[in-house]
Amino acid sequence: MRRAVYVLLAALLVLGAVAGCGGAEAEQVKLGVIQIVEHPALDAARKGFLDVLAENGYKDGERLAVDYQNAQGQQDTLQTIANKFIQDKKDLILAIATPSAQAMADKTSDIPILITAVTDPVAAKLVKSMDKPETNVTGTTDMNPIKEQLQLIKDLVPTAKKVGVIYNSSEVNSQVQVKICKEVAPELGLEIVEAPITASNEVMQGAQSLVGRCDAIYVPTDNMVVAAVASVVKVGEDNKLPVFAGEENTVTKGAIGTFGIDYYKLGRQTGEMAVRVLKGEKPQDMPIESQKELTLTLNPGAAERMGVTIPEEMKGKAKLVQ
Repeated sequence: MRRAVYVLLAALLVLGAVAGCGGAEAEQVKLGVIQIVEHPALDAARKGFLDVLAENGYKDGERLAVDYQNAQGQQDTLQTIANKFIQDKKDLILAIATPSAQAMADKTSDIPILITAVTDPVAAKLVKSMDKPETNVTGTTDMNPIKEQLQLIKDLVPTAKKVGVIYNSSEVNSQVQVKICKEVAPELGLEIVEAPITASNEVMQGAQSLVGRCDAIYVPTDNMVVAAVASVVKVGEDNKLPVFAGEENTVTKGAIGTFGIDYYKLGRQTGEMAVRVLKGEKPQDMPIESQKELTLTLNPGAAERMGVTIPEEMKGKAKLVQ
């Protein structure tokens, strides 16, 4: 009789343990993070996203299991990562930058996908419209205030007539920005000179091709170019050809300035949207959001090295970096 009781208690303990483990797994959200390449802006957006989730009770290792995968700039690797996330049956995806979002959205119409650092989600065919996605995709856009950024070039280089734009011609994000550049430049008395590239090892050559053809270089939020922007900065410094940027982190890496968004804050905003999804809201009905607070960021050291003088009054209104 006593032996039978022990057997029954052991069985109940085993069942209790299994049930307990199952409950913990059920409460843990499986988050897949897919990122095209590492660079400070995208990394900052990812950190902002995860910080907000942690602040709302979804801390990695507790109620959240984060699977971060970086494609290191390889399109084939993006496809492999997307397939892995489908096989792993992730509960939620964070797709950072347009190529990552497109790779992931091509694989699933069921798993909620939060996007960030995507310039034009409509042109990238991720959503039907900015106000009502009607897909499993929502999140934030990093569309630049391009006209204001070109105006900054005019303000600091008044003699500029031609602005060179170096970009990855196969990235939708960049195509959209170049199109906008060409639309707004004439209003400012500027002409756009294009320097398209298709691989990261072409960035230096693309920058060099602009020497003598333009009065300043503009680097949009192009993942391939930003990841290798040191080459562009070197060309700018060696030839006294001012380099301006589409985002702040490129300024910290040697461009003269930008008027733009804060990617950490953009990531936080995306994280807040993810929390709403985890509480039951549908991505289909959540408008794509943009950042409302814009920041003027200047790098006086870079300006000096490229032969540009920043007025003291402008410095006083800007966030200064080195």
